[in-house]
Amino acid sequence: MRTVNWLFAVSVALFISGIGFIIASGRASKVEAAAPPPAAASLPPVASVKQLMIGVVTPAAYVVFDSVSTIVDAKGVQENQPRTEEEWTRVGANAAALIESANMLRIGTRAVDQGDWVKMSQAMADAGQIALKAAEARSPAGILEAGEAINMSCDNCHQKYQR
Repeated sequence: MRTVNWLFAVSVALFISGIGFIIASGRASKVEAAAPPPAAASLPPVASVKQLMIGVVTPAAYVVFDSVSTIVDAKGVQENQPRTEEEWTRVGANAAALIESANMLRIGTRAVDQGDWVKMSQAMADAGQIALKAAEARSPAGILEAGEAINMSCDNCHQKYQR
């Protein structure tokens, strides 16, 4: 009988300490939720806009542009599109690079102004997002749509800012 009483006492103690733990962790999470997030590290931009364009934006855009195409010649019609997991992953990675580079174009002194520059950078990020979703969905038609959006975002920006 003593063993039963001892087991009961241990069970009650564990149950009560478990409830105490749940209550304490609930209070801790409320305190954590109320605390502001730590400030992101402010790193100075290294690459110029031109370097980003040459090193990231242009190569990434061409991977997306070239991934889906139709060639009509004397041999007939040839449809090109990513077919393997690796090819789709490459298109998706380059779409993500376009999105990230659009973010980088708005950092520090790279942002020429806070008006059209920001809007046009966002348009490039949005176009990259279309390409990324199309690559994830394995959609050649979506890549064509994204290519048009990417091209428009580039052309609009270059008309105003390219020197």
